[in-house]
Amino acid sequence: MVVLDTDHLSEFDRASVVGAALKDRLRKTEHDVAITIASIEEQLRGWLALIKSRHSDPHGQIAGYTRLQNRFEFYSEWIVLPWTAAAADTFVGLRRQKLRLGTMDLKIASIVLSQNATLLTRNVGDFSKVPGLRIENWL
Repeated sequence: MVVLDTDHLSEFDRASVVGAALKDRLRKTEHDVAITIASIEEQLRGWLALIKSRHSDPHGQIAGYTRLQNRFEFYSEWIVLPWTAAAADTFVGLRRQKLRLGTMDLKIASIVLSQNATLLTRNVGDFSKVPGLRIENWL
């Protein structure tokens, strides 16, 4: 199984050449392809912040709500890996190692490790600090 980090997932929003190439490569892979609930959290926080920032302008919120709705439809097409007891245990163990990695990245790594999967990320420098985590950059 390969799991997209948020940076790979975000390429689909940009409708970039890189994103199109990633989609094509994912279609051709023999691996199951998934995302994590932590990546969903990261993306949702951004759209919710946008909506909240325009609280005094209901018409200004339309674009934010539209993007939020589109994202839910987008997520429905993916395997979403959950935050489980195994992921939480892995997270606690990695925290004890005092790795210099952000909380959300550590959560994504913990989910991927608990699933014995490979993380697709552009952030090779940070994720390479996580012992046992298989990483590849498909961008």
